Amino acid sequence: MKNLSVHILFCCIALAGFSASVAASQIRIATFDVDATPPVGSELAYDPVRKHGEITLRCRGLAILGSGKPIVLCAIDWIGVANASQDVFRDALAETAGTTRDRVAVHALHQHDAPRCDFSSEALVHELGITDFDLFDSFFQRQVIRRAAAALKDALKGAQPVTHYGWGAATVKDVVSNRRILGPDGKVRVMRFTTARDPLIRAEPVGVVDPEVSLISFWNADAPVAILSYFATHPQSYYRTGIPSPDFPGIARFLRGQGQPKALHVHFNGAGGNIGAGKYNDGNTENRVLLAQRLADGMHSAWENTEKYPLADSDINWKSEPVALPLATHLNEKSLIDKIVHNPPEGYEAITQLAYLRRARSGHKIDIACLNIGDARVVHMPGELFVEYQLAAKAMRPDLHVAMAAYGDYGTAYIGTEISYAEGGYETSERATNVGPDAEADLMDVMRRLLGAN
Repeated sequence: MKNLSVHILFCCIALAGFSASVAASQIRIATFDVDATPPVGSELAYDPVRKHGEITLRCRGLAILGSGKPIVLCAIDWIGVANASQDVFRDALAETAGTTRDRVAVHALHQHDAPRCDFSSEALVHELGITDFDLFDSFFQRQVIRRAAAALKDALKGAQPVTHYGWGAATVKDVVSNRRILGPDGKVRVMRFTTARDPLIRAEPVGVVDPEVSLISFWNADAPVAILSYFATHPQSYYRTGIPSPDFPGIARFLRGQGQPKALHVHFNGAGGNIGAGKYNDGNTENRVLLAQRLADGMHSAWENTEKYPLADSDINWKSEPVALPLATHLNEKSLIDKIVHNPPEGYEAITQLAYLRRARSGHKIDIACLNIGDARVVHMPGELFVEYQLAAKAMRPDLHVAMAAYGDYGTAYIGTEISYAEGGYETSERATNVGPDAEADLMDVMRRLLGAN
């Protein structure tokens, strides 16, 4: 009888272990990757495409399956995906994956030799009868969205099982510096943009930055399936070349992809609104390669520092909360239309601002989300966020591994901290931001809730 009891106990333990194994095997990852390089003659952010370079622009992402409705993450090498474009892009991926829009995140790399995507602005151009703003023509962008959805559909058929996730982080040396240099009066004294030719400006202190690159990886036993990287900076070394380029973060991604060719590497830009390479970039074109290698070295160190953890479906969770951000007080429909119609040099910015103004006034809210993977958290945010938001998110949960993907809905343009609107500088000027200083309080509150911070 005693032997029988022991045998039963052993069988129960074995079955429990088998059940746990089955539960862990429910998570699957489907990866997709399509070319997002615009054709010759089409518009980049500031210039038409005159020829193609050696590296293409990519639209990459993955779907996480097996923990509730699918979660889709997508990063594209464009300057931004704004307003109604976000709806269309996310809806296309959501429909394909069999999920809802609020469980889809689309982010842009934000390099400048790249197209923009703003269907709301395109509609305004047609509504107002404007004929000289070809930059808002979105035929090619719609093609890419369709291709991305088709690629995801194919990827779902071959989704790979995932048994573990990994987290790694490392410091990236001599790449990022704060763009806003304050004077004794607390106002912005000088801007140190992504290129700083004045040696005195480059010599200024680094300022507030987050030099850490973070990596989340998904594994099938010992084989990596996908690698997600997060790093906060304006991703420009030089631009206005007429040649589409993913610039130095895209080159770093390519280099690391060569190092781990069996895994898809998807790179997300963090809260880099007030961050750039200006301290380390005097405009010499050779610096693109140098910056790329430094970032790739940081990614490699983060990869070497990666620790793996078993993954079950209960380890993954997605939280999303819609937020109505306060409008900038300078946004006025009549004055914006006047600029569009009567002052073409200011017309471009006025179109994007009017598009966002109308969208916000219609009651539209922006989804802020947080991806939970074990002890890792990724906060998904809109616009050109200041780095202080990323540092704040990490400080809210020092007990967890926290990363941030910004440059989601690009309609907001820059989102500064409350104090930055009184400091002056480009990012919080009337031409650069569509939200008011109260946005900080709203975003900090939602980050606390999503991160479960006290």
